[in-house]
Amino acid sequence: MASCRGEFSVDLMSRVLAVSRSGFYAWRKRPPSAQAERRASVGAALEATYHRFKRRYGAPRLAKELSESGMPCSRHFAAKLLRERALMALNGKGFRYIQASSSNARVEENHLARNFTSDAPNRKWVSDITYIKVGRRWAYLAVVLDLYSRQVVGWALASHMRETLIIEALEAAVGRRDVEGGLLLHSDRGVQYRGNEYRQALIDLHIKQSMSRKGNCWDNAVMESFFARLKVELIYPEDYRTMDALRAGLFEYIEIFYNRQRRHSALDYVSPAAYESRPNRNNVSTIRW
Repeated sequence: MASCRGEFSVDLMSRVLAVSRSGFYAWRKRPPSAQAERRASVGAALEATYHRFKRRYGAPRLAKELSESGMPCSRHFAAKLLRERALMALNGKGFRYIQASSSNARVEENHLARNFTSDAPNRKWVSDITYIKVGRRWAYLAVVLDLYSRQVVGWALASHMRETLIIEALEAAVGRRDVEGGLLLHSDRGVQYRGNEYRQALIDLHIKQSMSRKGNCWDNAVMESFFARLKVELIYPEDYRTMDALRAGLFEYIEIFYNRQRRHSALDYVSPAAYESRPNRNNVSTIRW
């Protein structure tokens, strides 16, 4: 009745709904209940958190954020509040696979074999290249990701997708991690990953190379999934027009948000950096892709 007072009289609505006018006015004077006040305060905090994370978080992650800030909130309650406010996390289709070169020259075995678990950092890495539209041109992003915590350990951006691009990403990863013998690095069969210079770099670093089977995108599903989320949460909403703007956006997303802040559903909703800093870091990881 309160929401319709501008269209209908209280007297008319009281007769139609078979309620008393005095009851309606008494209800208007009644202070908000504790439940209503909590709903309003949690809703305001949820909406602020939703915008603070640039619409990248849905109900599960927002509920975690609020609960850890001292405001208990279930994912179902968060979902209801989001619906009431017509708020929706950025989302999109799953990753689309573009088949790489069909050549079988210098192809390695699939040593990873879809075993996306790791018992410690720097045991299993995955890598890939993705396309990003920048104005009327294309940019190419190469990423190296650690399967233990799903942390991005190296990345490189260029206006080309030559072999030097993935070597730059590899060098960035090696430069920030303590790499020892026994590290496995998996990729698809792209021509860059079969290049002589890249393969020699792996040999020099005592890194064992692994490759997906021909035309099988699921063999590198973790990497494909990361690119799908990156595009949904950053590339599509921002629509970058210059390489400088794209590079700055990627730095913010990867180094600040994804690695250190983004709650990963496969890591019990903690960030990759927080997962690696846990005291039981040598326990076998059971994360899903």
